[in-house]
Amino acid sequence: MPSLSDRVGTFTDSVIRRMTRISNQYGAVNLSQGFPDFDPPRAMLDRLAQAAYAGPHQYSITFGAPDLRQALAAKLSRSMGRAVDPDRELVVTCGSTEAMMCAMMTVCSPGDKVLVFSPFYENYGADAILSGAEPIYIPLVPPDYSFDLSLIEQGLRDGAKAIIICDPSNPCGKVFTREELTAIGALLTKYDAFAVTDEVYEHIVYAPYRHIPMASLPGMFERTITCSSLSKTFSCTGWRLGYIVAPEAVAEGAKKVHDFLTVGAAAPLQAAAVAGLELPDSYYDDLLALYTQKRDHFLAGLDAIGLKHNVPQATYFVLIDISDFLALPRFAGWTDLQFCEWMIRDIGVAAVPGSSFFKEPVNNLIRLHFAKDQSALDEALRRLAKLKELLP
Repeated sequence: MPSLSDRVGTFTDSVIRRMTRISNQYGAVNLSQGFPDFDPPRAMLDRLAQAAYAGPHQYSITFGAPDLRQALAAKLSRSMGRAVDPDRELVVTCGSTEAMMCAMMTVCSPGDKVLVFSPFYENYGADAILSGAEPIYIPLVPPDYSFDLSLIEQGLRDGAKAIIICDPSNPCGKVFTREELTAIGALLTKYDAFAVTDEVYEHIVYAPYRHIPMASLPGMFERTITCSSLSKTFSCTGWRLGYIVAPEAVAEGAKKVHDFLTVGAAAPLQAAAVAGLELPDSYYDDLLALYTQKRDHFLAGLDAIGLKHNVPQATYFVLIDISDFLALPRFAGWTDLQFCEWMIRDIGVAAVPGSSFFKEPVNNLIRLHFAKDQSALDEALRRLAKLKELLP
């Protein structure tokens, strides 16, 4: 048998999705893979039901159905403070996962360097490798996940072509401030590099924090490739509808990459998604209120159990410090992955080992999510309470 590509041996399968498979096997409450257990807005479901009979059922325009691009452009023009051209600056993709891969393959040549903040969403390292680029990691330092700007400048001075910014950040829930983004933007301008941003949690940002699109800052639209999706905002992760917003020259390149990666996103789902984008601004207010309640309820439950955790500024993820458990004789020598597998089997709750998000040797964190209905969260907290019995 001939040898496989060198690149497939340089990264593993998704640890997040692996935890879901193990969770399903043992019937655990799945707080690992971050998808809601509630439905998209009724308006989207009604439009999807219509599309099931009336169509469209054939290929759409490869870079997105015109009505979806127009609806997206209207929304994005408000948040970015400039008119976004639906024909020249938008590409609809098969989820933000493809959007990021498409962006990386558009701006990076084999051998280029790309800066990545650590902790990071696990796809970014694989995206860099698959596009032939070399990831260079910049630590986000807890508890506030600040960073050393000089490390970014050093990476850019050494020839980095782009920096990936997940804002709001998965897994740590950090929201980058205007000052931080402006400082990064000044360096990107100085060294003529791109920002590739992942902004899928833009509407799940808790007061007093505020999401600021990198592309909205002065002079930054021309060097920013914004990637996002409808998955988290409209609770439709299985629909796989993402998009890229970029200056025309970049978008034209992304259209070509996207065309040969997937041809296009599902036509009937694109038609249904327009109904979500037509919802009033109150929808986003209600979404934030829902997740604020879930966050406060879940964190209060963790506090009652005595589990140490961060307080996310955004997203629906929380990092739990398991140092006290790993110090117990019964867990001596265990990794965070082993602890998560044990939790699924013996506690009945699925988490993601934090080591899958860090370039640094971090073994004391696990990630949980709270995008669940109240009964599921309460059941998870009831099961997690068994952890308290293990501590002296």
